[in-house]
Amino acid sequence: MSGWLGLDGKTVLVTGLANKKSVAWHVGDGLAKAGANVLWCVHTEKRKDEVAKLVGDAPVFVCDVEREDSIAALSRALAERGTQLDGLVHSIAFANYTGGPKPFQHTSKADFLRAVDVSCFSLVALSGALEERFAPGASVVAISISTTRMAAENYGFMAPAKAALDSSVAFLAKSFAPRGVRFNAVAAGLLKTSSSAGIPGYLDSYLFAEQATLRKKNLETREVADTVLFLLSPRSSGLAAQSVVVDAGMGVNFFDRELVRRATRPEAAP
Repeated sequence: MSGWLGLDGKTVLVTGLANKKSVAWHVGDGLAKAGANVLWCVHTEKRKDEVAKLVGDAPVFVCDVEREDSIAALSRALAERGTQLDGLVHSIAFANYTGGPKPFQHTSKADFLRAVDVSCFSLVALSGALEERFAPGASVVAISISTTRMAAENYGFMAPAKAALDSSVAFLAKSFAPRGVRFNAVAAGLLKTSSSAGIPGYLDSYLFAEQATLRKKNLETREVADTVLFLLSPRSSGLAAQSVVVDAGMGVNFFDRELVRRATRPEAAP
């Protein structure tokens, strides 16, 4: 597989690693197996100490994307190492769900703007700070969601933040095109990760999503990571400014006969 993907010897910075359930972990693990050099970036020094046990001797950088000076420090650290990046994986998101779901019009300004800052603008800020670090032909991949047009009450203001991320991918793809750097997103369906566990009512949504997939089996984090690997690879050189939906067919199957029966005639036996 490593030969076909053409990732052998490539250097990729992967952000957002929390634990082995993370999309970031599966991406980094896949990159390493494909022969790439993986650099990790985490939020805090505490998280750095935690993930060091997972990644062995691989370099781990700390960057708080809410702080401009921290982003600048990451850029300097890479420059001091003489690092050129062949890829960047943006797997960063945050939403404050304290108090549970609220009617959308009661979303606080502070929560909304922080979600956009961490989940979307961080990609813009990191890309700008690392502009000189990108090698010609580099690929940047952001982790998004399968649709931002499904108004799920429990997901709330995070969906507009992800919509802003999707739009930012397109604008970054345009502005970085003269440098030969591609930007794409993987629009993932529902996953079983530690971060998703913080979304109110997520388990019920996850179980419903499983029944809505065409195969009646939920999406695996590895499947999302494999798509990221393809977008990082020179094999995807014709793809730019795209959001590749990976949802096991969920988005076309909401009128599945069995789902409709359960909603309209729950008393009927299967």
